[in-house]
Amino acid sequence: MISLSKKYLTSIEDLTVEEILNLIEHAIEFKKNKDGNSSNQSLSGKTLALMFEKPSTRTRLSFETAMFQLGGNTIYLNSNDLQLSRGESIEDTARTISLYVDCLVARVYSHNTILELVQNCKIPVINGLSDLYHPCQILADLMTILEHKKSFEDLTLAWVGDGNNVCNDLLIGCAKMGININAAIPQSYEPPQQILDVVTKESKLKNSKFTIVREPIDAVKNADVVVTDTFVSIGKEKEDEKRKSTFIPKYQVNGKLMSYSKDDAIFLHCLPARRGQEVTSDVIDGKKSVVWDEAENRLHVQKSLLASLLG
Repeated sequence: MISLSKKYLTSIEDLTVEEILNLIEHAIEFKKNKDGNSSNQSLSGKTLALMFEKPSTRTRLSFETAMFQLGGNTIYLNSNDLQLSRGESIEDTARTISLYVDCLVARVYSHNTILELVQNCKIPVINGLSDLYHPCQILADLMTILEHKKSFEDLTLAWVGDGNNVCNDLLIGCAKMGININAAIPQSYEPPQQILDVVTKESKLKNSKFTIVREPIDAVKNADVVVTDTFVSIGKEKEDEKRKSTFIPKYQVNGKLMSYSKDDAIFLHCLPARRGQEVTSDVIDGKKSVVWDEAENRLHVQKSLLASLLG
């Protein structure tokens, strides 16, 4: 296992192609040996802090379980319980956390918080989700795609829905791996221009295609992988009704839309899913769905990531 060139992960953009492949390779090894996890105590004596401003199921569970199975410990820090809630600065909080633990996972509203933590922590910092990026999820997504498709070569991925944090990092990750991307996103809901510039640049380097379209059928037609996410991300609840009227039913991934993908296409969703909104139950529970493999793979890529940063 190679050590990462950067001692932090703010976005999938921070990783080289070699590092992504290496992390996935070792995540697959962790998965193969999951019944013998007790014998791997490579992180014995290490402590991981989880500083969360947002609710979490998979991110918290996967990181806590990963550390436990590798012999380490975790401390969960709800931001409301920290002195941050009484006005202590991010800088002072970061310096303090660095004195006690070996690594920090932060799940925050503003990506600027992640950048401030990286700047002021003397320990590795992992973005467990911000308003702009979700790199740990994308590592699991790429692992799942590789498991089911055996290669990234000549694949086409269709994103359907909001240009949100998951979309941002997924587009970057797929572009880095040379996957063709068709993203069906309504006007005014596209990723920020700086992210589109990165995706365009990476796609050109890999001679792959990247297009944004308005019609979901145009994106899904003959796709190997179809991905969606909630239309109302955490922090966007005030836009709930407006977003529903914009995205539903046109951008809903249902059986009819999936029928335009290849016969052996797979469906991904980072979860939690709002069934009947961005996806219907017949798709998420259907034969093309690999969402539970995707969810399990969060555990294995967290192990791989933590071992690379701390092992």
